[in-house]
Amino acid sequence: MGATWCGSRLMESDCRIPVACCRPRVLILHALFWGLVSLRVFGAGLLSEEKTPVRQVVAPCWLLEDFVVTTECLQCNAFQSASWSSCGLTGYVERINCTRSNREEYKSCRSAVMEEHLFWKFEAAMLALMAGLAIVVVVRQRWLDRLASEKVRRQIESI
Repeated sequence: MGATWCGSRLMESDCRIPVACCRPRVLILHALFWGLVSLRVFGAGLLSEEKTPVRQVVAPCWLLEDFVVTTECLQCNAFQSASWSSCGLTGYVERINCTRSNREEYKSCRSAVMEEHLFWKFEAAMLALMAGLAIVVVVRQRWLDRLASEKVRRQIESI
């Protein structure tokens, strides 16, 4: 390893890039590969933007004005889930009345029962994960203890 002086300190010329990677042929192949990858990624993005039709999306009234909830959050039935877009997000919907336009619409909502169910599923998953990892730690510690005991036994036998 050669050393060079840089300013007031000694710097090692410990190149982490192999010399084979700096050859012109390899550099050209890398540039060609990454150029094709970026062309594919950015080209796909540009093509998908051109094919997307422009549609006028009317915002629901509850995004633009105040509203009153007329029916509390209820679970959607099979027909509602298939036909209403507001049921698709959470599976629960509430009927609202917009105050200014006086329109009745359905808005997706999150049920307290559903939230509690998800919370307990998360808690159970974390408890199972904790128990599984605790078992892994105990098994690994026993294995390491056995290896250390075997090493000490071999050292004592060699004396």
